[in-house]
Amino acid sequence: MYDTEKYAKILKDTLSDRRFYHSLCVSQSAIKLAKRYGVDEEKAEVAGLLHDITKETDNAVQLEIIKNNGIELHSFDKKSDKFLHQASGAGMAIKLGIDDMDIINSIRYHTTGKANMTMLEQIVYLADFISADRDYPDVDVIRKETEKGIEYGLLYGTAYTIKSVAKRQIPLHPLTVEAYNWILDEYFK
Repeated sequence: MYDTEKYAKILKDTLSDRRFYHSLCVSQSAIKLAKRYGVDEEKAEVAGLLHDITKETDNAVQLEIIKNNGIELHSFDKKSDKFLHQASGAGMAIKLGIDDMDIINSIRYHTTGKANMTMLEQIVYLADFISADRDYPDVDVIRKETEKGIEYGLLYGTAYTIKSVAKRQIPLHPLTVEAYNWILDEYFK
């Protein structure tokens, strides 16, 4: 149904080798998690593959993609390229003809997470944390927590983000706080 070969070619032509490899790794992690949790593997593959499609795109172009594809920006999204690319990536998915809102939103919220994530959204958010190419402090702990259950990976990964951002004394996206609180309420009450 989805032309993953076409998407991979677009990524190969527009992303650095490192970012392209990362996208492939996230896609593979998403497929594995989808298999484990009974989620459509093709949708996980596509969302994982396209999650960073605009990561290396100029901000002005990203804003145009967002505007032209009806993506609503959170007021915080313009504060950092890290946040902007998730919105423009969702817009690019629409531009490529993807109309499945679960795929679009999985791309849209893969960096921040959000409250009330669907299982596909949770999978793509977590796959970006634990993909095989990742090598940062605590990545192995997050992978081990994920083996225990998606809820543990989500909780530990989101807590890691919050701690990391607080340590650097930079603003924390409100959606990440909402995601953290939702994960606690959804899985640990």
